[in-house]
Amino acid sequence: MVDNLKRINKFLSEVGYCSRREADKLIDAGRVTINGVVPEMGTKIAPSDEVHVDGKLIENTKQKFVYLAFNKPVGIVCTTDTRVEKDNIIDFINYPKRIFPIGRLDKPSEGLILLTDDGDIVNKILRASNNHEKEYIVTVDKPISQTFIKHMSSGIYLEELEKTTKKCDVKRLDSQTFSIILTQGLNRQIRRMCDYLNYEVSSLKRVRIMNIPLDMPVGEYRELTKGEFAELNNLLAASTKTYLEKNN
Repeated sequence: MVDNLKRINKFLSEVGYCSRREADKLIDAGRVTINGVVPEMGTKIAPSDEVHVDGKLIENTKQKFVYLAFNKPVGIVCTTDTRVEKDNIIDFINYPKRIFPIGRLDKPSEGLILLTDDGDIVNKILRASNNHEKEYIVTVDKPISQTFIKHMSSGIYLEELEKTTKKCDVKRLDSQTFSIILTQGLNRQIRRMCDYLNYEVSSLKRVRIMNIPLDMPVGEYRELTKGEFAELNNLLAASTKTYLEKNN
């Protein structure tokens, strides 16, 4: 237990709050508390202690999670099992830290997928009942009719999954291309919906997950910006994190 103790000024420095010298000044000014008590200079804390500066809780954020947005090419499989699938997303990205995809895009599909090492955020994003939007651009093998748009928007019963798709926003972009915004993540959902209406998907690209847009070239990734992550957290604030569903 003694080995886990560290000086308060070192703690404030390690978590990135301020330098040790500045921490000493804050302690001397009585602006720091440990478990509600103003400490003496040189006081040591345990991992379970709560440190506040000016009444604000200071947490150890030194161990930062990774949040990546990746433009998955066609042919790459969203699996972490690198032994089974040679064209897997993990080997393709070759990130220096262990990460995993949030949900999936099937092998013939391309576009935006998020990857992280933060397990808590995964189910919050994926669970259908949280109603988080995912937007796709889809091209099919023949001209799109108004009946097609109506059925896709209204919900389709998928017999093989024994589920009816939720109502969604579908817009015709040109004669054979449409956009669709889902808040559901049934397996191969868009392809199954199109197949039910006797259309075959020629190409499928995910262009947005919640507030995160697809804005990088195919095969490249970037970190989420601070602004994107802050907005993502706001959108996830009321989300539950139980029961994981597969993405389309």
